[in-house]
Amino acid sequence: MFKVTPNPPETDSSSGHAGLDPQKLDEAAERALSFYLDPKPQTQKKQPPGQLFTVVDDLDSECLLANLSETLASANVMINELAFDLEGSPRHFALGIQQMIELSQLLANRALDIVDPR
Repeated sequence: MFKVTPNPPETDSSSGHAGLDPQKLDEAAERALSFYLDPKPQTQKKQPPGQLFTVVDDLDSECLLANLSETLASANVMINELAFDLEGSPRHFALGIQQMIELSQLLANRALDIVDPR
């Protein structure tokens, strides 16, 4: 028995694609190629003059606080080593700095515990 098969849909002979505008296809292809092959540099906000360091914008609070806590711990060790090599007024000065670092470290660790309770 012979089965009737439908013919393919009618196509516009000028474009070769059913109902698609060749100009729009060219524009879409150009946008895609430009996006992947010629990316535009991302605009960066202007940093204040003299600023050497920046913090990445996408970091979450937990990451920032963890790094702050580690930095304060390192500063605490450095000033502790320095303080015990000094005598008199310079030693008291260094120990005062150490105390401020320790207090800051306690605050940072408490904030980290609030953000990421263990």
